Amino acid sequence: MEIRNLRYFLAVAREENMTRAAELLHVTQPTLSKALRSLEEELGCKLFERHSFSISLTDEGILLRERAEDLLEMADKIEREFLMLDDITGGDLYLGLGESYQIRYLARAIRALKDLYPKISYHITSGDTEQVTEKLDKGLLDFAVLCDTPDPKKYNSIEFPEADVWGVVMPRDCPLAKKKTVRADDLIGLPLITSEQSWKNDIPKWCGERMAELNLDGSFRLAYNASVFVLEGLGYQLTFDKLVNTSQDSELTFRPLSPRLETKLYLIWNKYQTFTPIAERFLEQMRLSLSPSEA
Repeated sequence: MEIRNLRYFLAVAREENMTRAAELLHVTQPTLSKALRSLEEELGCKLFERHSFSISLTDEGILLRERAEDLLEMADKIEREFLMLDDITGGDLYLGLGESYQIRYLARAIRALKDLYPKISYHITSGDTEQVTEKLDKGLLDFAVLCDTPDPKKYNSIEFPEADVWGVVMPRDCPLAKKKTVRADDLIGLPLITSEQSWKNDIPKWCGERMAELNLDGSFRLAYNASVFVLEGLGYQLTFDKLVNTSQDSELTFRPLSPRLETKLYLIWNKYQTFTPIAERFLEQMRLSLSPSEA
């Protein structure tokens, strides 16, 4: 399967029009049609439905689009890595990050690297454990930051020096905000908002048997988006401290859970991974940033 044909396929899938795709690719329409027919013959299935003025993907085409995007992203990353092998003045870093105020350690490491290697560029993917580890396993990321204990059989890791504290983000003027801490009993009957990962893994550890009495009203991947819903009176957000603005000038406030619930953060990378020069330097800098003396 030729990389070029996959690029042609994605262009047509995106434009839903052969003429526009050919113009963007700077190829003739017959050349583009021939490449797509070759791809369909190679895979033994129909990828497009042709209409009068447009085309759409078949179910098989939708599946190929998902796979082709990952394949081309990986191919481009490999090409850039080889170009960077002799270039120690800069390069590209690909990072998948969970949400935590401790990401500041990572930002400090990149800032220090940019002082030494001004040409460095960084590309951030935000997501939960499932999202970032999937990209890491495919080779699309150099490193990931998880709010879960990593699998030591698959990953090497460094633990961040602090722990994220769980609590509830709520309107400052609501009755629950009068409490210094929040217990499971306080949340029964309230519409709760948190990530699906947290609802499955973290919250049950905290409230135990009371979990069945709690109501997940909405799930989010990004804390800021969830906080907007809290502002609009849609629920109470279970999240880490310091992810959203709960300062005195905010309409929201944060109260920690009781008993206290904490989560550790980890920088991970694949075992037996071969790093680009800039990725190696980034890891060295992260070891310095996460050392006790620097924390």
